[in-house]
Amino acid sequence: MKNPIQMFCITLNPNHLQKIKSLNYLPVGLGDKKFSKEWYQDNINENISKKNEYYGEYTFHYWLWKNYLNKLEDGWIGFCQYRKFFVKEKTSIKINEIESLAKYVLQDIPEDFEKYDVILGDEFKVNKLKISKFIKRDLKKILTNPSLLFDKNKRNLKFHFDMWHGNGNLDKAISLLTNEDKKHFNDFVNNNTSFNPHNMFICKSKMIIQNYYNTIFPWLQKCEDIFGFNKNADYGGKRMYGFLAERFLSYWFQKNTKFKTLPILGLDINNL
Repeated sequence: MKNPIQMFCITLNPNHLQKIKSLNYLPVGLGDKKFSKEWYQDNINENISKKNEYYGEYTFHYWLWKNYLNKLEDGWIGFCQYRKFFVKEKTSIKINEIESLAKYVLQDIPEDFEKYDVILGDEFKVNKLKISKFIKRDLKKILTNPSLLFDKNKRNLKFHFDMWHGNGNLDKAISLLTNEDKKHFNDFVNNNTSFNPHNMFICKSKMIIQNYYNTIFPWLQKCEDIFGFNKNADYGGKRMYGFLAERFLSYWFQKNTKFKTLPILGLDINNL
């Protein structure tokens, strides 16, 4: 027996409505554009919608946490994006229409997944990036520790975050966690070279999502108090709260739930 998913699909484009609905997904509209009443939005009732350029999709997660999670029917609840989708298996077939995409995206939970609490995206390995990217990003850091070029295990999550989202910022953020998470998350980013990407996840129950939100948002608020908001930063610096959450998501769900991973298909529905 298969179990349906309440899958929220997040976009910035009101023109995506029919495409998202054709996948049997719930449309979520973020940003300043005008969305009809058919959309879930992050800018009504208690919200942090104005922080979207810094938080990304987490402005919707905040809205859901504060306003709507308790109204959802309990069961499998998930989150994807207009250009990132969970699929049952990897495919090399070229998809050029929304009807074809609907055949591949995850729309229900197979029976053998019922023993898991959470589905995450297949891991993304940060130490497999081309060396030239690291050198271009921060030559000085490489020169001070040349072994990074030859030992892939040293190019861990901590190193990668420092490179792309501000040197030392991850350490400062970790210092704001509760003692248990502080130690375990620090170990996670220093001992791992991969994470589950794109802030995408599917949970078996509302309680799991609630527990995650109850942990992530108070921490991000503490991070705001020391980092603030820098409109002049590059994308990796400006969207730092979303990237902090992305790394923490991998740690938290791996630590606290029984999880399985599935491939994530990168396909922008603007092109369909």
